Amino acid sequence: MTAEAAGRWSDLGKRALSAAVLGPIALTAIWFGAEWFMLLVALGTAVLAWEWVHLCGARLRAFPGLVVPLALLAAGLASVAGAWLAALALLGAGAALAWAVARQPALLPGERRPAGWLAAGVIYIGLAGVGLIWLRDAGDAGRANVLFVVLVVWASDIGAYLAGRMIGGPRLAPAISPNKTWAGGAGGLAAAIAAGLSVAAALTPGAEPAAVALVAAAIGLTAQCGDLLESFIKRRFAVKDASRLIPGHGGLLDRADGLIAAVPVAAALSLALGQGAVLWG
Repeated sequence: MTAEAAGRWSDLGKRALSAAVLGPIALTAIWFGAEWFMLLVALGTAVLAWEWVHLCGARLRAFPGLVVPLALLAAGLASVAGAWLAALALLGAGAALAWAVARQPALLPGERRPAGWLAAGVIYIGLAGVGLIWLRDAGDAGRANVLFVVLVVWASDIGAYLAGRMIGGPRLAPAISPNKTWAGGAGGLAAAIAAGLSVAAALTPGAEPAAVALVAAAIGLTAQCGDLLESFIKRRFAVKDASRLIPGHGGLLDRADGLIAAVPVAAALSLALGQGAVLWG
């Protein structure tokens, strides 16, 4: 293997090890649901809030940074209680409060106070958290839907990584993320569809392949857009990673960017179909 090829795969070992540790934990919590799943969502939301607040140059222990986790906590509790409209209203109110407080120079000094970004984090992270609780809160169909979304997003990420590194070629969005290629995008989409078909076949034998492929493609493409959005955000704040929490991946924001984007889309589809129906039904 040449030095160039070795460098191209230098982070593969850390990525594989992180996935081997975190993957089974997430899948177990999704499968058993209830308290285990709520704990997973709560921990994930807390870490995402911490990373987002620090990305914006604020602190979690004081205003305005403290508004973000408090708003997410309130919306999460409302979701657990089944008060879905209240959860969304709390996210909107939390975002407005974060924006208003962050505009106070004494609380967030600097010429470029990112009040809008701090407020956006409440919506960005909050919709994903509320969406996950909504999707899972539907018995066996909820379990199937969350597994479908998570595995399709993971497959999209893995497929894009492998195809991008093996094939290379023209850049997908060089101004945002110079390492992403059209080949990687195509590989991610193909992997997302393959994963969706496999999950649907295992959980609902006899499902219509065309419908499954369409939903999986939509989720996979949304996940890739979420990846690009997070790359844009990191460029805006001139950082390589949201944190160094996960070896080979950076922070949880770096690892969950696709899922954060895909979950609200899946939740909206679930709402349109009726809670209790599988997404590809």
